[in-house]
Amino acid sequence: MRLFTALRLPADVVAEVAAALGDPEPGSGLRWSLPEDWHVTLAYYGEADEDDRAAFLASALAGRPALDVRLGGPGTFPGVLWLDVVGEGLPQLAEAAGADAEERPYRAHLTVGRFPRERRRAAEAWTRRLAGFASRSWPADEVALMGTAATAGPRYRVLRTFPLNRA
Repeated sequence: MRLFTALRLPADVVAEVAAALGDPEPGSGLRWSLPEDWHVTLAYYGEADEDDRAAFLASALAGRPALDVRLGGPGTFPGVLWLDVVGEGLPQLAEAAGADAEERPYRAHLTVGRFPRERRRAAEAWTRRLAGFASRSWPADEVALMGTAATAGPRYRVLRTFPLNRA
């Protein structure tokens, strides 16, 4: 099973993002992520053993503080429309979860849609539309070990959670 760690969004923040997106019309050229799948990836592990990864995370995250995070304005990677994720200590939390093992630098984001890489301008209207977006801040007080689901419905499922210390 492909595994990763993530911060999950509170229901009211999911609703804020959904309201900002509105009801995207078909034919926009973007494939929209399902709100029930929205998360902030901390580290991606690929095919990995759940028990081994959980043991690593229990040790790596022990005693780490909870942090306040919020969503900000949009951006794009090749083929991806995203919202920024801001939170003091977020890069350090991602590094502790294993993001430092990845080849590319960590960039906290919420993927809201995908588009063909060769259509670089496909998301321009959406980056303009979402330019002033900012969610409320919320306390991220647990990290979820997630796996890809092999069933219909949400693409990802929570396998285990690891609490972060609240001050």
